[in-house]
Amino acid sequence: MNPAFIIPTFVSSPRRRNEVKGVVANYDHATNINEAGELDRCLESLEGVQDAGLIVVLVAADRAVEREAVEKTRAIVARHPSLNVIVIGADELLIIRQRMEQLGIERVNQQIGLVGYGAVRNLGLIVANALGFDAVVFLDDDEIIDDPEFLRKAMYGLGKLTKNGIPILAKTGYYINDEGSYLSKWKDKWYNRFWQQGAAFNEWIRSAMKGPRLSRSNHVCGGCLAIHKEAFRRLAFDPWIPRGEDLDYMLDLRMFGSDIWFDNQWQLRHLPPPSPHEGARFRQDIYRWIYEYFKLEYSHSLIDLQKVTAGSLEPYPGPFLRKGLGRRIALTAFLRSLVRPDKKAYRRAAKEAQTDAVRYAERNCRNYFEFQHIWPQIMDRVDSDKVLTTALVQSALIEPVSQQAREVEKRAVDPGATGQIRLDLAD
Repeated sequence: MNPAFIIPTFVSSPRRRNEVKGVVANYDHATNINEAGELDRCLESLEGVQDAGLIVVLVAADRAVEREAVEKTRAIVARHPSLNVIVIGADELLIIRQRMEQLGIERVNQQIGLVGYGAVRNLGLIVANALGFDAVVFLDDDEIIDDPEFLRKAMYGLGKLTKNGIPILAKTGYYINDEGSYLSKWKDKWYNRFWQQGAAFNEWIRSAMKGPRLSRSNHVCGGCLAIHKEAFRRLAFDPWIPRGEDLDYMLDLRMFGSDIWFDNQWQLRHLPPPSPHEGARFRQDIYRWIYEYFKLEYSHSLIDLQKVTAGSLEPYPGPFLRKGLGRRIALTAFLRSLVRPDKKAYRRAAKEAQTDAVRYAERNCRNYFEFQHIWPQIMDRVDSDKVLTTALVQSALIEPVSQQAREVEKRAVDPGATGQIRLDLAD
């Protein structure tokens, strides 16, 4: 297979407030343009990965610092000349949109772009498809890869069939945190009584780690995620979900008759910077889970989809997709506001759990299915598109580019056989 790495990096203006208008434009760990950030560390770790191939860095930045963010990113990339990297920023996005318009693809700027987790991932899929890659591996910029065989493990089983004839078209690994553990650092405190998300996750992953190497997953690490072309050409990420777009992608795959698999031998270190705004992050979680609940409920009315229920998602994330969700969120936000930092954000979140968050979910829960209807057509039109490939190579590659350009262009014009997927797993 010929996979490409995709690394979104989020850059904020020094004058940005804690939150901006529009729930999808707020990010967990955006890097202030005046700070070093973690991308350099991530790229350094990729230098030790065997056969790393092409790396696509997507620069999602506040509009006031878009060009400065791309220049900063290119300077970071230039410090790693052994890597093959292209940087996709606002200028490259404009090229992609112009070419898409020429191909008859319009009115998808919100769905494919550099604002919001889902839209950014979709842009990465568009780039990989246009350049002719048959798999992608998503990373986050605040991660470190210690295993030289990371990419080989990422491709293990991908594109093959299980012994029961089920195709493995998407898979996830797991994160090791700064304590050297794959468990959530969730704490059993009285203010978490109604929201035991970490405990539920720990119950699930303990079981998954004891099972076979590959098993159906109820969780997705978006920074350790491999997707086969047969899946990403067919299914887009949801650009309306505020965060948790990785787990949402697993639910979308199930609705459309596929799944994500968990590989308990594929991991990396996730070392995000500390977040001083935990209340604001919980607010994003509120919008996320309420939106997810409404989206699943709406999907049950669509006769051509598989029905995904909270009961089928035990022990995680099922408990967070049941009725009474808004009340539990409001109680948790109120209790945390009594003792945790960011008290005002928690109190605001408690109010929005049954007002603005519900209205957002009701207004947008059907949008993804309308967009998903045209996604395969979009991917068909940009697949190995020579015009788009040439434009991206000229605009996005880091100097010196001659050999890299020839390799990328050759792959896009003549991607070669991707192989049949009807094979049995070795174990």
